[in-house]
Amino acid sequence: MLNQRLKTLDPILIFSMIGLLAIGLVALYSSSQSLVQSGSATNYFWSQIRWILIGFGALLAIAFLPNRLLYELSYILYGIALFFLVLVLIWGTEGYGAVRWLRFGGFGFQPSEFAKIATLLAVARYLSEERLDINRLKTFLAAAAFLLAPFLLIAKQPDLGTALVFIVMSLPVLFWAGLRWENLVLILAPGLTLFASFNHITFSLVMVLILVYLFYVKPPMLLRVAYFILNVAIGLLTPFLWNQLKDYQKQRITTFWNPEADPLGSGYQIIQSKVAIGSGGFLGKGFMEGSQTQLRFLPEQHTDFIFAVIGEEFGFLGILVALILFTVFLVRIVQMANTYRSRFSSVFAIGAGSIIGFHMFINAGMTIGLFPVTGLPLPFVSYGGSALLTNMSIVGILLNFYRHRFEY
Repeated sequence: MLNQRLKTLDPILIFSMIGLLAIGLVALYSSSQSLVQSGSATNYFWSQIRWILIGFGALLAIAFLPNRLLYELSYILYGIALFFLVLVLIWGTEGYGAVRWLRFGGFGFQPSEFAKIATLLAVARYLSEERLDINRLKTFLAAAAFLLAPFLLIAKQPDLGTALVFIVMSLPVLFWAGLRWENLVLILAPGLTLFASFNHITFSLVMVLILVYLFYVKPPMLLRVAYFILNVAIGLLTPFLWNQLKDYQKQRITTFWNPEADPLGSGYQIIQSKVAIGSGGFLGKGFMEGSQTQLRFLPEQHTDFIFAVIGEEFGFLGILVALILFTVFLVRIVQMANTYRSRFSSVFAIGAGSIIGFHMFINAGMTIGLFPVTGLPLPFVSYGGSALLTNMSIVGILLNFYRHRFEY
């Protein structure tokens, strides 16, 4: 009976996930050995195995939940997630300069991780309503409100890396739900304005481009004026927003542009990560033979910079295998989104792929200096109970929807 039920699950998604988990365990074993030898109280390898076992339990339990239960519970779960995000601001535990954790006795978890799933379920349910047109301003603002609430609460912790996940996942989700290209460009423009505002010339150029585009798409005149004023206001408020960042957040951004300016301080992580990956060559130095890893020159090698461990010890070939597995995993999610007849399931799948894809893209990019250090873990590979449990629960939901893919 159990064997028959397991056959209803999608093998491609499961085996690509297992491949990533295996790569993570190999890298964790190597990176944690020097810690164990130095007398560290935590063995990340065995701890990760325990979390994987818990994750598989959650995955299977969710995969075989009754049909439509997740749909019925979506708004309730969203409300619970917001409650925990407020609670963490009041009674949360501080770590790495931010209040992100809730602890009950010896157990701790990050509410922001649970909020990713709950918010995506709520948005997917709202966007799955019949006769809903996401291109209407009222409908769009309602969908945006679902995403804005957790974004603001998480940014307040502050955890801008995780908060950005809610913004990034909103774009493909809204587009998949029917948002037109011209409206998608209007949504992206304020972000471009924000980055352009650090230079008067680029800011002026962006303002001209926005005026030309507004003339081209021809929205109502009042909306044109309001939208242009909004972008001007964003440009003027950029210095104020910059000053609201914590010092370590400013440092991460400035270090991204020139890590060599402070090689022993804020630029140390990126420089050591580049050295580790570059020294790995094509085949790598070998398992547990990476000097940057074993001598612990590479900081946070079990979490943020585990991608660099893979690059040093297994080289370009190891990185290529990891990226191929991620590609198979993400492509399969898009294929599943096209397979689901339920609009709710399809929208959720696109959002799930966006979340995991964004984490992968940013984590891999920051290890080679393409992006500032954000603290986003590499899905299924980096050490971390809350993140791993969240990602495996997302897979469980996708598998649940796959079992009912022909139902509306």
